Amino acid sequence: MRVKFAGLFALAGTSAMALDLPSFEARPLPSHVYNGGWEHFVGGGVAGFDCNGDGLMDVVLAGGENPAQLMVNASVAGEAIAFAKADFQTITGVTGAYPLDIDADGHLDLAVLRVGADLLLKGDGACGFAPFGPELGFGSGDHWTTAFSATWEEGNSLPTLAFGTYVDRSNPDGPFEACDVTLLYRPDGESYGKPTELAPGYCALSMLFTDWDRSGRQDLRVSNDRHYYVRGGQEQLWAMSETPRLYGEADGWADYQLWGMGIASRDMNGDGYSDVYLTSMGDQKFQYFDADGEGPAYANAPYEIGISAHRPYTGGDGRPSTGWHAAFGDVQNDGLDDIFVAKGNVDQMPVAAMDDPNNLLIQNPNGTFEEVGEVAGVSSVHRSRGGLLADLNNDGRLDLLVVNRRVDAELFENITDAGNWLAASLDVKGVNRAGVGYFIEVDTGDRVQVREVTIGGGHAGGSLGAQHFGLGGLKGAKLRLIRPDQSVSAWIDVSTNQSIVVTDDGVKVSLR
Repeated sequence: MRVKFAGLFALAGTSAMALDLPSFEARPLPSHVYNGGWEHFVGGGVAGFDCNGDGLMDVVLAGGENPAQLMVNASVAGEAIAFAKADFQTITGVTGAYPLDIDADGHLDLAVLRVGADLLLKGDGACGFAPFGPELGFGSGDHWTTAFSATWEEGNSLPTLAFGTYVDRSNPDGPFEACDVTLLYRPDGESYGKPTELAPGYCALSMLFTDWDRSGRQDLRVSNDRHYYVRGGQEQLWAMSETPRLYGEADGWADYQLWGMGIASRDMNGDGYSDVYLTSMGDQKFQYFDADGEGPAYANAPYEIGISAHRPYTGGDGRPSTGWHAAFGDVQNDGLDDIFVAKGNVDQMPVAAMDDPNNLLIQNPNGTFEEVGEVAGVSSVHRSRGGLLADLNNDGRLDLLVVNRRVDAELFENITDAGNWLAASLDVKGVNRAGVGYFIEVDTGDRVQVREVTIGGGHAGGSLGAQHFGLGGLKGAKLRLIRPDQSVSAWIDVSTNQSIVVTDDGVKVSLR
């Protein structure tokens, strides 16, 4: 029987407040271009994480045929956001990257996705990176990797890694119906062996380990590109049992096909379970989790709520849009999560919009969404790919960085007259230092906001850092943790407008 979360409901109550529309200002960013031919039509992600322990989020940007680039956050309180290029491994063929602490030394490492051999880079805590040694046992063949996710399975000191490959370039009958498999690396003690092939593969462009039923186990959701699997494929959810298996109709999982590009996950209706936003060509799908069912069942949100983002809203190009990276976040801190979508033509596809502005859809108290990208100042019409929606200068407002194909990446600082906020990051004793698989709940008195700590999703990039909560006019709230073993911490009183570290030794939770 599925757990019911009492006291949670869809509409915001008194913690939400009416605020001005969001406003962003473009800031200079050192020149960096994601470029390349057919193999880099997709990809172009950005990894966001603090690589030197100064409390500011740094970034690694994929370069495609250009070298990937590390940019260190040089922002100063009260001044505009600023980044500076830093030394990094000279790596080309990079489609994306994701941060994680592989060896539990407290320094974030990087999984680097490539056209070629994928890499695991060890961080030194001072923004230096080098390949892990042979003792880790990780080895990658020559793949076209376009998706990644990681989780910690019970009893393991190393994370389980999933690399989603795209088209098998060695298939002479390709590229259509030549999708490659997903590669699952489960640790064997203190090292990795050969990966398990999760087949069939349907040209993955995004994947996410997520505890969809809040049972304590993160399963692997995969979003696939129908353009190349053509027929016979679908979206996938792999059960992470001893022998992984696909969920099917008997489990409540419905066949679903789309030109899948990216996954965003967040509890949007207050029932305690994560809903999903799936980017695609033609329109985007927002799906509510069916909390009354017994399996992984999802239902499309009605078109009328205004979240499909299926055509450009400015620029005069009326052809269908192409969505890539998607991210949930409360850009006004009004207590209601909004969504950003990076848009852009694959290359020169005549059936799709060429001038395709990025979306910023803000949520209204009645659960509908309103497009404000142009008003907010983020309606770039470049071929956008990856994105990062995060607080980049620690002022409590979510900023935006976008990677574009063929032209420079863009940086937008959030200058909205916003509401109150809370940023909470985890420090867990032992392995899995960042608390992947934990749920953080913040009780605002009339509702509970829920965040699942994950690595993956998006399009070819993601962030690992503080979980951001918009709190409207509140001056305080309560916070608790639900651990992967389903033990629950006590509620802790927290004040708003601060960044906190929640430490957990497995028994007691404290703040610092």
